[in-house]
Amino acid sequence: MHASARLVAFLPSVDLDRARPFFHDALGLRLSEDSPFACVFDAQGTELRVTRVDRAPEAPFTVLGWTVDDIAAAIAELTGRGVTFVRFDGMDQDDLATWTAPGGARVAWFKDPDGNTLSLTQPAEEPR
Repeated sequence: MHASARLVAFLPSVDLDRARPFFHDALGLRLSEDSPFACVFDAQGTELRVTRVDRAPEAPFTVLGWTVDDIAAAIAELTGRGVTFVRFDGMDQDDLATWTAPGGARVAWFKDPDGNTLSLTQPAEEPR
């Protein structure tokens, strides 16, 4: 692997017409390519290819996530755009559905239209 190679992220979708507005309108990603095979978005310089599949596999874990400076503000913005955050049994999540990791990072999860689990993470504050 060459160190200067750029990362490309992939997500499966059985319905690109449903996925496209979610990633573009709800998440605010710029659509850079659109075909019957994939919708490609610019995620702050990382290419995200939402690829058409006949059947989307169900991953029991987070498949894609974003680091944010203010998770409460990010949740409010996405909720205002129709994104619903999820709660998981056995996870101690607060009123915003965020979980605080043992190291202090705060994490919230949501699903895309195909059921892929996505997340927001606000890193722990560095000790002063």
